[in-house]
Amino acid sequence: MAPPPLLRLDGAALTFGGTPLLTGVELNVLPGDRIALVGRNGSGKSTLLKIAARQVEPDRGEVFLKPGTTLRYLAQEPDFGGFQTVGDYVADGLGPADDPYRVTFLIESLGLTEDMVPANLSGGEARRAALAKALAPEPDIVLLDEPTNHLDLPTIEWLEDEIRSMKSALVIISHDRRFLQTVTRATVWLDRGGVKRIDEGFGAFEAWRDKVLEEEERDLQKLDRKIVREEHWLRYGVTARRTRNMRRLGELHAMRQQRRDTRRAVGQAVMQAGETRESGKLVIEAEGISKTYDGRLLVKDFSTRIARGDRIGLVGPNGAGKTTLLKMLIGELKPDTGRIRLGTNLDLAFLDQKRAALRDDVGVAEALTDGRGDQVMVNGEPRHVAGYLKDFLFQPEQIRTPVGQLSGGERARLLLAKTLATPANLLVLDEPTNDLDMETLDLLEELIAGYPGTVLLVSHDRDFLDRTVTGVIAPSGDGVWLEYAGGYSDMLAQRRETVAAEKKPQKAPSSGKAGAKASGSTGSGMSGSSAAGQPNAAKLSYKQKFALETLPKTIAELEAAIGKAEVEMADPLLFSKRPERFQQLAKLIEDKRAALAAAEDEWLELEMLKADIEG
Repeated sequence: MAPPPLLRLDGAALTFGGTPLLTGVELNVLPGDRIALVGRNGSGKSTLLKIAARQVEPDRGEVFLKPGTTLRYLAQEPDFGGFQTVGDYVADGLGPADDPYRVTFLIESLGLTEDMVPANLSGGEARRAALAKALAPEPDIVLLDEPTNHLDLPTIEWLEDEIRSMKSALVIISHDRRFLQTVTRATVWLDRGGVKRIDEGFGAFEAWRDKVLEEEERDLQKLDRKIVREEHWLRYGVTARRTRNMRRLGELHAMRQQRRDTRRAVGQAVMQAGETRESGKLVIEAEGISKTYDGRLLVKDFSTRIARGDRIGLVGPNGAGKTTLLKMLIGELKPDTGRIRLGTNLDLAFLDQKRAALRDDVGVAEALTDGRGDQVMVNGEPRHVAGYLKDFLFQPEQIRTPVGQLSGGERARLLLAKTLATPANLLVLDEPTNDLDMETLDLLEELIAGYPGTVLLVSHDRDFLDRTVTGVIAPSGDGVWLEYAGGYSDMLAQRRETVAAEKKPQKAPSSGKAGAKASGSTGSGMSGSSAAGQPNAAKLSYKQKFALETLPKTIAELEAAIGKAEVEMADPLLFSKRPERFQQLAKLIEDKRAALAAAEDEWLELEMLKADIEG
């Protein structure tokens, strides 16, 4: 028997501006649920979370929260009003049984300090502070609205690990497919005012959604054919039996009303990049470029050649220098040392992650045309702004709407429309996926994959990178940037191969020509697999076999020790009554986690080596 829900929405309905946004939504959140809440931009996902968090009252319906249940809500725009420091903000709302040490742990884990002033935080720092506040009390339910926005990849991966270790039930809105696939176990689809649920994680959602839409379309076609048959009968078959005829006429009116009331799925945006002349074969060449800001070396002696048709992704933590390197490559920023050479016939279109090209005080049409009438040139042909904006899912009544009143997703679509209307053979996209729904992301991926020119993009979306780029540039520390073939997953695999190849000679030293070949092959991230397959690695040594057999047990023992220590630390009175024991446990957990990471790395390297030998 399933446990009673912690949170229940029963028939929640809400109307904005005469248009029903939510129509009788039912939602149950059980203990331990990990729910992905998905839907198109503007479908009401954020509003639904606000209703669940009691920040918005529905027009009708009920919101039930089990007595004694704690709930935290992460909004897209956190409110820091009344707080002097980040520490005060994150600690606000902790109960007497909550662990104050967790505030310090989360703030430090997210790269912040307790004395930071909220008013001075960047967008990414504000997002991390809001995350810390939502997670600090380890509530029974956590509602997260776009938690990965403005986070870099290391922080996103940290958040995945943190969520997996929590006991809280979660409802998550996110455009990051890889994140949702990793952390969710159920999916709720908000579509045309109602919800549908499957008890599977996001990985199963898209195939299920497409099947549901196909069935709906078949049902509509059946209804249309039935209406046509009844209308034919009405015109040509009405004779005697007036009672039966009136009943059939009533049924026809009911079917027509059903057809009128049916809300079809929202259409897809139509994306087409503005075409221009073909660029030269060489697009960008960098030779030994370096850049320093405020005494910090961001880029050190980097060289690359980018050819026509390449699609290159830049990844790395916030502050690593991605945007700096990008601007140097396109000639917008001059390097301190080295040389940049741009190819011939280059026409550039640049999408800025800060949306600086959009002013809040102008209308949508004016923002698109920069005030130059009601037409926009697309591929050399004039198009009326209403028709072009319709391709990006804007309604005619939104043409005069001030940009400042648009949602985050609508602003993202408007900027894409403006960027793609620019004739270009070099697309430069800085965080293009922020605030886009998944259907629009799919179209953007298709556009980039089929783009005849060259693409440079910065993104923290791992799935988006895997689907679009042919190469990745990533930092390796101290201002050094390395290139990898393929997408984000390919980059990770090549880095693992490089690490394994560099460590292998230490475990099984060899001499002579074979040893020279093995060590020489580790100079490039592309050659790690060949190093693992050298003749001197024909079989695992006894020591390696023993380690491969015993490491899983060691890993399990370490995980059990960490879990036991964490249970003891969870005692809310431990810190006040036995602070020395609290510190001992904290040190023990830190040491065990380091040992666990080392054991997992060693096991992974041995498995890769075994696979290379057997394959």
